[in-house]
Amino acid sequence: MKLFNKKNKDIPHISLEQSVPVLRCSICTGEQVLCSKDRKTGQLTELMLIRKPSDLFDFCNANGISAEDVQKIY
Repeated sequence: MKLFNKKNKDIPHISLEQSVPVLRCSICTGEQVLCSKDRKTGQLTELMLIRKPSDLFDFCNANGISAEDVQKIY
């Protein structure tokens, strides 16, 4: 019995006209958080924690973008 197996992932959808997807990466721990960056104000809104590469792949497929379009910021 798996207690923490989450089968239904909640993949966030963003408006690409209003915001840009970015990965906020930690230099020390390597943690990656997917954020949306507002095009006008530059404000970051956290969307989800990237635990494995398939999380980013699923997000990109759901929003119709490629992984190369997601900018990394440190």
